[in-house]
Amino acid sequence: MNETKSYEISKHIVLETFRRVKANKGAAGVDKAVEIPKKNGGKRILGVPTVADRVAQMVVKMYFEPLVEPIFHADSYGYRPGRSAADALEVTRQRCWKYDWVLEIDIKGWFDNIDHELLMKAIRKHTDSPWIILYIQRWLTAPFQMPDGSVQERTRGTPQGGLSKALDKPPSGEPFRLFPLS
Repeated sequence: MNETKSYEISKHIVLETFRRVKANKGAAGVDKAVEIPKKNGGKRILGVPTVADRVAQMVVKMYFEPLVEPIFHADSYGYRPGRSAADALEVTRQRCWKYDWVLEIDIKGWFDNIDHELLMKAIRKHTDSPWIILYIQRWLTAPFQMPDGSVQERTRGTPQGGLSKALDKPPSGEPFRLFPLS
């Protein structure tokens, strides 16, 4: 999986993604893990990708997102283009006059425990592009540097941070209903 491969990727797309990353103030440096305190006293590990990885992730996003965006539920707002938390709140506000209950779901440890094989199977269901599959596979399994300098291997779960979050957490939280595997 470490061999170098050449793929036809539009220079225009790469330049456009670099501009987007630059405008978004992408940070330089090695891939790192940063510990963020949680409300319950625990810590969440966030991945900090290099500028090169941010550009590559944006290229994959620009190719892959249009393939999967149409299958997401209309009421899903997380990590979707043209949708925001404010949009979700507005819909909730409108519906609160119609219903007298709210259902909130939070899947504990979602990012930390996602199965790489199942996720890759779902991704292959929606693209046969070898370079997209290769990059996503590498991002999933890439080790990261902890705050103490040690390097930790990744055998399950996904890096939280960067652009990869949109690829590995479908907005409804139901990846295998949204990404049918059969």
